[in-house]
Amino acid sequence: MEMIVDQQTILLDKEGFLKDLSQWNPQVAEQLANNEGIALSDDHWEIIDLLQQFYREFELSPAMRPLVKYVGQQLGDDKGKSIYLLALFPGSPAKFAAKIAGLPKPDNCL
Repeated sequence: MEMIVDQQTILLDKEGFLKDLSQWNPQVAEQLANNEGIALSDDHWEIIDLLQQFYREFELSPAMRPLVKYVGQQLGDDKGKSIYLLALFPGSPAKFAAKIAGLPKPDNCL
């Protein structure tokens, strides 16, 4: 699979995750979000930035439970809840947020 963003070919795996993480940029994130039917807001970008921080710190994409805990630690209890993340990234927040953030698929996600 591939998609074109700003005349650049972006290679994706069969689930739509970037094959080359260095190709990520905000325009790629917008397109990946559009592919999932998500219009990115400031709240989404806050989680995307946090996910990238998590990845730099731990060198892996968090599954749901560690993601919720990390968001709670970094952004407070109001945002460190599954329901908050589900509202932003319906279905599978850890999977879709990681995909849009340009990170590998979390190990425990289906």
